[in-house]
Amino acid sequence: MPTFDLRRCSTFLFFLSWTPRKMVDVISFAPQHEEELSDEQMQEMLAQAARRRKENASSVALVDKDDGVVKAGQFNFPKLNTGEMVQPYVSDAGDVATVDRSRLLGEQDRKLSNQIRKVEDPVAVKKKMLESKKATSGEQWYNMPRTDLTPELKRDLQLLKMRNVLDPHRHYKKDGGKMRPPEYSQVGTIVEGPTEYFSGRLNNKDRKKTFVDEVLSSEKDTGRFKRKYGDIQTSKTSGKKSYYKALQAKRSFDPKKR
Repeated sequence: MPTFDLRRCSTFLFFLSWTPRKMVDVISFAPQHEEELSDEQMQEMLAQAARRRKENASSVALVDKDDGVVKAGQFNFPKLNTGEMVQPYVSDAGDVATVDRSRLLGEQDRKLSNQIRKVEDPVAVKKKMLESKKATSGEQWYNMPRTDLTPELKRDLQLLKMRNVLDPHRHYKKDGGKMRPPEYSQVGTIVEGPTEYFSGRLNNKDRKKTFVDEVLSSEKDTGRFKRKYGDIQTSKTSGKKSYYKALQAKRSFDPKKR
């Protein structure tokens, strides 16, 4: 970097600093004579410029926003609202750090932590959750429960599979194979409305709990299955010795011939 000898210049400018009013403190030196300035004179000029710069800086006036009074030499910084500061829960007592336990957990969490907790196997818990999900058919099927195959329900399902023999005047689609209970099922009871109280209502003594009980009750009134069974046995034994022996026994004890 090049150096300049200020003492050999006839005229030069010396910039000290920028004031708050963005004015430049400029010192112009124009010696009257061509004589060189000594070191003492240069130091004196620099000291005067420094004192003048300090006076200009101290004379800067700022307006106080609170009371509107101009105060010189004061700088007001805006106050920031930091809000309520969180107090630390760790305090030092000499060389030992202590913790405020009341602030570590809330009151509700503390009560839960002090209770007795049952330790469960995660594999068993996961298996139980899967079983609970499969316990119903889902929301699309109204959360129908899984079938609890009791002996009564099993007989009712078998009777539904053989419903084509209950009434000869009704025909159903043939369903071959073994009876397989449905995975999800639910048994309900039909409740008559108030308009059918006299015409469609059953008496309490005629009400049955299962389909098998209803079929047996109707069989006592009609006797259709007993008669049907007799016809089948007659056709099977026709032409055999037992058939003719029974026929001869009826003829020998016929009261009309006596």
